[in-house]
Amino acid sequence: MATLPVLPLAESVLLPGMVIPVTLDAATQAAVDAARAAGDDTLLAVPRLDGDYGPVGTIAVIEKVGRLSSGEPAAVIRGLARGKIGSGVPGPGAALWVEVAEVTEPEATEKAREQAREYKTMLVALLQRRSAWQVIDAVERMTEPAELADSAGYAPWLSVEQKAELLAAVDVGDRLDKLTAWIRDHLAELDVSEKISEDVRESVEKTQREFLLRQQLAAIRKELGEDEPEGSADYRSRVEAADLPEKVREAAIREVDKLERASDQSPEAGWIRTWLDTVLEMPWTTRTEDNTNLRQAREVLDADHAGLEDVKDRILEYLAVRNRRAARGLQVVGGRGSGAVLALVGPPGVGKTSLGESVARALGRKFVRVSLGGIRDEAEIRGHRRTYVGALPGRIVRAIREAGSMNPVVLLDEVDKLSAGYAGDPAAALLEVLDPAQNHTFRDHYLEVDLDLSDVLFLATANVADTVPGPLLDRMEVVTLDGYTEAEKVAIARGHLWPRQLDRAGLTGEDVSVTDEVLGLLASEYTREAGVRQLERALGRVLRKVAVRLSTDEAGEPVTGDGGDGSGGVVDGSGGIGSGREGGSGGDAVGSGSGDGAVVGGARAEVTVANLKDYLGRPRFTPESAERTAVPGVATGLAVTGAGGDVLFIEATALADGEPGLTLTGQLGDVMKESAQIALSYLRSHGPELGVDPAALHRRLHLHVPAGAVPKDGPSAGITMVTALASLATGRPVRPEIGMTGEVTLNGRVLPIGGVKQKLLAAHRAGLTEVIVPARNEPDLDDLPATVRDQLTIHVVADVADVVRLALRPVEAGTLANAA
Repeated sequence: MATLPVLPLAESVLLPGMVIPVTLDAATQAAVDAARAAGDDTLLAVPRLDGDYGPVGTIAVIEKVGRLSSGEPAAVIRGLARGKIGSGVPGPGAALWVEVAEVTEPEATEKAREQAREYKTMLVALLQRRSAWQVIDAVERMTEPAELADSAGYAPWLSVEQKAELLAAVDVGDRLDKLTAWIRDHLAELDVSEKISEDVRESVEKTQREFLLRQQLAAIRKELGEDEPEGSADYRSRVEAADLPEKVREAAIREVDKLERASDQSPEAGWIRTWLDTVLEMPWTTRTEDNTNLRQAREVLDADHAGLEDVKDRILEYLAVRNRRAARGLQVVGGRGSGAVLALVGPPGVGKTSLGESVARALGRKFVRVSLGGIRDEAEIRGHRRTYVGALPGRIVRAIREAGSMNPVVLLDEVDKLSAGYAGDPAAALLEVLDPAQNHTFRDHYLEVDLDLSDVLFLATANVADTVPGPLLDRMEVVTLDGYTEAEKVAIARGHLWPRQLDRAGLTGEDVSVTDEVLGLLASEYTREAGVRQLERALGRVLRKVAVRLSTDEAGEPVTGDGGDGSGGVVDGSGGIGSGREGGSGGDAVGSGSGDGAVVGGARAEVTVANLKDYLGRPRFTPESAERTAVPGVATGLAVTGAGGDVLFIEATALADGEPGLTLTGQLGDVMKESAQIALSYLRSHGPELGVDPAALHRRLHLHVPAGAVPKDGPSAGITMVTALASLATGRPVRPEIGMTGEVTLNGRVLPIGGVKQKLLAAHRAGLTEVIVPARNEPDLDDLPATVRDQLTIHVVADVADVVRLALRPVEAGTLANAA
């Protein structure tokens, strides 16, 4: 055991066989001086980690003492062997002296040699990647595993802590295990690092290549005199040249400044360009001149639509007010409330959507339709934030941009079919759009600048106003389109539907003709609706069949009819054009069937009342009130559905056994169930006043509203239920020509209801001639077309006793009916 001074190493580790320079400071200078003073220049080099010495150091000899090129004092030492540190001992000088026992290197085993070969292979591979060929030669000359393992002290990829672990590992196998694992991890890190470097290098090369190509392309375009692609300078000139409002211009200039500072490869540059394109495409100062001729506007509306007087009058009022304001110099752009928001509420097929185009044409404005059916995302109205991928402005902004003017007619179609979803409530987002007091500063999330919508004429369409949120409905002026009379349907079919279907079928007026009587029959017996959609489809079916028959005739094929007792007409096919004549009472010139035949001679057809059945079959709708009310206990009511007004039959019957009570069927809502209970309670308490024996109602009663698959609810069937129960109790059937609508109270008062016009139009379509309505609904009768009002006898009642008196047949008639 030897006594040696300690040389502390702060940033390096000396392994046996290594030669390293050591910069001398106070502690290391004292150790070197002590070793030289002892005469053998031997000392113990110990790594100092975190202020502590390890248990093992390296016995080293001082090879040389001098100065570095920087002038600092230094010593070169060479490691000889590992030394295990014992206890400290006193010694000369300021150095720390310790007892040191030299560690003898054990003989390398075969396993250690195998480990050495594996480590040498990986080490050589690593050095080859670093092109360290001289080091590779030195490693190849090493044959001893211990020498190979200790040479790792020179490795720059090992940390001081790892090298200290190698120094402390006495067994060479342990050292080689550690080195193999470390070099394997380092090789994996090198692979990842080289891949990243390669990707970066390729990206930089691609960027440089694209830059050079763009510069060349710009030079080529300049030589050819072509326009250069838009850059930040081009956007600045476009913004400065555009006619933008002041605040919009300031926002656009700020975005151009950001674009000039941003890199061309930055995603933000693309977002800014898209935003600037959107802003520059908006018609900020473009407006169309309104048509100031009220007479001409009325002619346009009348030519496009029959009826709808309320809507036409409202549009003319809007024009008249604008003309007066313009004459007085009050037409200020961006003024509050200068626009209008009309809600067209009515059943399908009455022309709500097509009316928007007519309004735009009458005003001389651009027209844009925005379909809102099924939308459940607030961003569809207000737009997306620009930070989102694929962000777009809302539908309102896109509609303005599409129109190309700031005062178009925007039709918000199916506003009652909006629904709230996880992404917000689009109906709530429409509040600002449709509020005349706020929409002059509408702010889209994408644009983030104020947009003046006060001069836009908004038209909203809905089938039912009840499903439109209350706050949204409050922002709009509701105009109800209740449906058409039969005369109006015939006029619409003649002037609009027939020509359109002729064009779609590839026919002309010379090929086929139709009479107004046929159109009326189609409207009354083949379709029963508030609008004209089904009527147009029926006309389309007729014309398609006519096209088939005419094509068959022109092809020269003989087409015969079932002759009955007439001549039956055989179309002569020899020349390709038939010369048949109209068949007799049982014949048809084309096809088969009974009745008068269609004229298909000379490639022409005529649709008549006699042959309409051949085209569409038997009528789908026939008056059934007389048949349904022929027995006591059935009353005819009137109701409003999403498709317009309709006739509703309420049936009542009494059971021979069972506890007294009331059974209700027909998928009724709570309101109608309560109406039935009120009707029964009223009759039981006021029966004698009406000539009804209360005992007749103290049985098991069953009240049924047919079409049970259709949900029904609403406060308009109370008096109908009273009439049905009174008819059952008295045995007097209800008059077949009368229909009724109204709610009833326990005291017999008849309460007002809604949808009077739609209900009376439905009664007229169903062939009823008398109608009972509540007295408080009498003002609503003014909205009824004069032609319908003249054909209906309308009874205005305030007490349900009057309803029973008017609705039930006289006693004599009831008795005769029962006797029959």
